[in-house]
Amino acid sequence: MDLTNERDIERLLKKHGFRFLKSMGQNFLIDGSVPERIASEAGIDGTFGVLEVGPGIGALTGVLSRYAAKVLSVELDQRLLPLLGDTMAEFPNVRILSGDILKLDIGKTVTSEMPGLRYAVCANLPFNITTPVLTALIEAKIFETITVMVQREAALRCCAAPGTADYGAFTVYVKYHAEPEILFDIPPASFIPQPKVTSSAIMLKLRASPPVEIENKALFFRVVRASFAQRRKTLVNSLEAAFGGGFSKEELRQIVTDCGLDVMTRGEALDISGFAAVARRLGEKPV
Repeated sequence: MDLTNERDIERLLKKHGFRFLKSMGQNFLIDGSVPERIASEAGIDGTFGVLEVGPGIGALTGVLSRYAAKVLSVELDQRLLPLLGDTMAEFPNVRILSGDILKLDIGKTVTSEMPGLRYAVCANLPFNITTPVLTALIEAKIFETITVMVQREAALRCCAAPGTADYGAFTVYVKYHAEPEILFDIPPASFIPQPKVTSSAIMLKLRASPPVEIENKALFFRVVRASFAQRRKTLVNSLEAAFGGGFSKEELRQIVTDCGLDVMTRGEALDISGFAAVARRLGEKPV
């Protein structure tokens, strides 16, 4: 059975009486080159245990099993378990786990299921849970790389440059923890049912340490969130809204200029170094 062949997929779905649920954000691949590129460009080899989120019917899962030592696939939709039982029967290094990735202790689960290996993520993420899943995977702090298919809009957000429309607090979060890169685009015709938007394969190479020294991580991200809370505000006004109880406006202006910034600068113009500098100066006074 070719798990990216539309006729084979239709026969499999009919056999098990499976129907797509829009609420699950399910889109199955019908372009066989995509799973191969994902596994290859992710650099997966026999030293890796791979976590997959939402295997669907296993199009990517089967390919990953040929590259990796072990594959752990977490599937929320229990209706897909019998299908995966059929399609993954010939792959002894694949383990299908029924569950919600957002409710799992990811680090504990992965290391107990696949001990002694390097860890990576490869997945076709449901569009409606991209941000929380990426956050959970990053916070697990065990993966070398996270390679996922997401809406192109989400991929652009992860990789955006300061001052651009796609740049936001989540961009800073991702770049603080990882080096993101868009690998390639995937058109709607590569899936059934066809999504309304183009997808992108994106790789996050997790950092061993932040790109700049951060003395107070919580304060750093408080500054980041404040800076994007109202994008049209200047950085000084954004900081006043978040920190006004501890600083006068004049003090905040001084902090901004001490960081080499114009008082009319908006928060979305700052890179990680800029946010770190502001957080450092704010941290010099208890707030």
